Amino acid sequence: QLQLVESGGGLVQPGGSLRLSCAASGFTLDSYSVAWYRQAPGKDRDGVLCISSSGGVTDYTHSGKGRFTISRNNAKNTVYLQMNSLKPEDTGVYYCAALLGCEGYVRSSWGQGTQVTVSS
Repeated sequence: QLQLVESGGGLVQPGGSLRLSCAASGFTLDSYSVAWYRQAPGKDRDGVLCISSSGGVTDYTHSGKGRFTISRNNAKNTVYLQMNSLKPEDTGVYYCAALLGCEGYVRSSWGQGTQVTVSS
């Protein structure tokens, strides 16, 4: 079973930054696409950004356009989501998942996610 562990969330003021990490456990990420998802309070889980195995980026919603950056470090078996200029509407639980292509199905099990709260 493919498992990923999210970390790096927290409470931040509007305009602040956070870097989320997604680490693989028991398998190597380099042949997978990895996507970040956000589940806002009372809403469905929505895709944010995805990075393919070759480094190509898919922006699912454009909500983080110009503010969010996804990257991967295959040597560390980790994918990152750098979030800058955070807004209250960015609040939610952030999850990552491994896919075979950014438009493909999720192949990993869902972890606990990491809570991001943007509030003054």
